[in-house]
Amino acid sequence: MTDLDIDGLRADTPGCGGSLIHLNNAGAGLMPRPVLESVQAHLTREATVGGYEAKALAEPMLKAMYDSAAHLIGGKPNEIAYMENATRAWDAVFYAFDWQPGDKVVTASSEYNSNMIAFRHAEARYGIEVVIAPDGPDGTVDVAGLSALLDKRVRLIAISHMPTNDGLINPAAEIGAVAKAAGIPYLLDACQSVGQCPIDVTELGCTMLSSTGRKYLRGPRGTGFLWVREDWIDRLNPPFLDNHAATWTAVDGIAVKDSALRFENWESYYAGRTGLGVSLDYAATVGVEASWERIQMLANRLRAGLSALPGFTVRDRGTRQSGIVTFTKDGADPAELSRRLREEYRINTSVSDVQLTREDLIESGIIAMVRASPHAYNTEDEVDRLLNAVEALKP
Repeated sequence: MTDLDIDGLRADTPGCGGSLIHLNNAGAGLMPRPVLESVQAHLTREATVGGYEAKALAEPMLKAMYDSAAHLIGGKPNEIAYMENATRAWDAVFYAFDWQPGDKVVTASSEYNSNMIAFRHAEARYGIEVVIAPDGPDGTVDVAGLSALLDKRVRLIAISHMPTNDGLINPAAEIGAVAKAAGIPYLLDACQSVGQCPIDVTELGCTMLSSTGRKYLRGPRGTGFLWVREDWIDRLNPPFLDNHAATWTAVDGIAVKDSALRFENWESYYAGRTGLGVSLDYAATVGVEASWERIQMLANRLRAGLSALPGFTVRDRGTRQSGIVTFTKDGADPAELSRRLREEYRINTSVSDVQLTREDLIESGIIAMVRASPHAYNTEDEVDRLLNAVEALKP
């Protein structure tokens, strides 16, 4: 495995300074000190010199965020829009399509529930049809099966790269190749994967990508970004425009920006944007490839340990698996188990409600799972302490 300075990463992370074990990075990663300090510094400027004035002083950092995001994912700065979260980034392009009755969207059974809600909303509002691609034997999208669904009515392929639960990694690049061959735009929800694993939008073949700052990038909450491939920017009509996304050129005329800035709005969380920029640079400096190797190692250690414990079932799917580990314990309520881990052992996990499309689990009566998600700054000892804790907790 590529060497990482784990002691340095932990010293750089205020949350690692005490007894807390944070294994909820798929929810929100612990901010490293440089990110925290950048947010605090901007808020201090706003409080001491004024909001507009603070923004002017921070302009170089604010502009640098676009370069940093583009660099991390292999895009161009003009293809990046700063958004308040990954869902709004995803919404910004999904609702920018001129949907017509009978249009189809092809997605997966593992799609994030917020995206599913948008699909159903568009079904009712515009009369589109949502088509679920079949799963392969390992639970990932069956690429050949997805390809067979494509016809002239399909206007978008929308897939979550790493779903919010069960360790799955969908074959994003293979889907991208199918989308390119069919000439169909491809929206990739990379909320969990940016910062966790290396991302190159050219290799993935996606047309649009949405991401958040708060998870594996370890940025502040309320931050995210959107990437739209350059040749698709002017084909999308943003769901709303303001005096940032467009210019009022005449009493009866406007000019919409020709970059991804057309998806932004004027008012913004500037302290968060500076923090997001620092988190993007921090991830690049540490090395996403090295972080990814360590995250996989820790997650596999956790899966192996859980599988060896009587009464525990690891619920993860996929041939290759992410750093997201979901499990259940016989006779234990997942929400109660997660709460007791937090309150009695100071171990942060979360509860992942089963997605509405996970029919196999719903039919078996499983409606929730404990989700643990290590990052590169976590240690083998912390994983082992979680294993000891869950084994010791009685239902």
